[in-house]
Amino acid sequence: MSGPSPPVMQTTDAPQIIEHLNKGLDFTPSDVKWIPVSARFVAVGTHARGTGAVVVHEITPGEVKKVIEIERPSGVKCITFGAAQLEQRNPAVGDYGGNLSILNLERGSTSAPVWTVRAHNSLVNCIDGCGGLNIGGGAPELVTGSRDGAVKVWDPRVTDPVVSFEPAEGVVGRDCWSVSFGNSYNDEERCVAAGYDNGDVKIFDLRMNAVRWETNMGNGVTCVEFDRKDIEMNKLIATSLESKFRVYDVRTQHPTDGFAHCVERAHKATVWLAKHLPQNRDVWMTSGGNGGINVYRYHYPPRGRQDRDPDGRPKGVAGKTELVNARIFSSQPFVGFDWSPDKEGLAAAVCLDQTLRVFIVTKLNKLN
Repeated sequence: MSGPSPPVMQTTDAPQIIEHLNKGLDFTPSDVKWIPVSARFVAVGTHARGTGAVVVHEITPGEVKKVIEIERPSGVKCITFGAAQLEQRNPAVGDYGGNLSILNLERGSTSAPVWTVRAHNSLVNCIDGCGGLNIGGGAPELVTGSRDGAVKVWDPRVTDPVVSFEPAEGVVGRDCWSVSFGNSYNDEERCVAAGYDNGDVKIFDLRMNAVRWETNMGNGVTCVEFDRKDIEMNKLIATSLESKFRVYDVRTQHPTDGFAHCVERAHKATVWLAKHLPQNRDVWMTSGGNGGINVYRYHYPPRGRQDRDPDGRPKGVAGKTELVNARIFSSQPFVGFDWSPDKEGLAAAVCLDQTLRVFIVTKLNKLN
């Protein structure tokens, strides 16, 4: 495990986290995603009256402008474009009623969902998509995690899950808080990472329909994310309630010790999110319960990522994290954050103080 981060860089080449624009919201937000190949992003959440909000915003000179608003019957918890066709860019959303829906944003609130299914018996906490936007191998798929303890993979052409990882009969399921696709580098391979309220982290192999690896972080896992979906498994970040995150090197799996990892303490509060920079898989942000945003980069071990145990079996070697900048913007946590896939350093975020913010993180190319 790694020690504490070195001090934040103070050189003129250090990336700076700049709040570029902000806008108040009339709902409690829960997630935000950029619409690919556009200057627009979608914030989702819940109105005080209990209905769901799906609101498209556009960056214009000097302001963030609301351009489309859709009201849903239930509060909306999560959103992804990961399984969308680039030509249509229809997002998938999960809601408090357990529903998974694909929406046509251009039709606004006047149209029914393109596709919808009752996915879970309880709140859909988290969602991810893969195979869309011309990213990764294989067919477009969605994965959802729920308060009912189940993790389900969906083909949006049919209404039954392709794969369902559910608690054993008679066992109370743990609340699944986060899911992430990975290992989708060809048409056969694909896996899903999931984080749970009891500290469990699991990687499911979708080709084998089985748990490939699991561990426990000792406290609730608020976010899991692979550094890339469309490559062989490389790194996985898992964040927790106890102000720590782990970076797992998931390239080499030891038969008993699993994956090597380093541990970092961040924010002095719950680490709500970790999101990798699309243009550089070794750079990511975290958001904290203290209203802060940190930016990190990863350093691979100088002597290589693989070693041998006393029996000659290969085992991974963890690298180290470096905190490159940190700023506090609110007294409330950021619960949604998304880097622009098209413009390096541009990001949108939503905060529990009912604001959305657009950030510019400068000089990220200096971290390459």
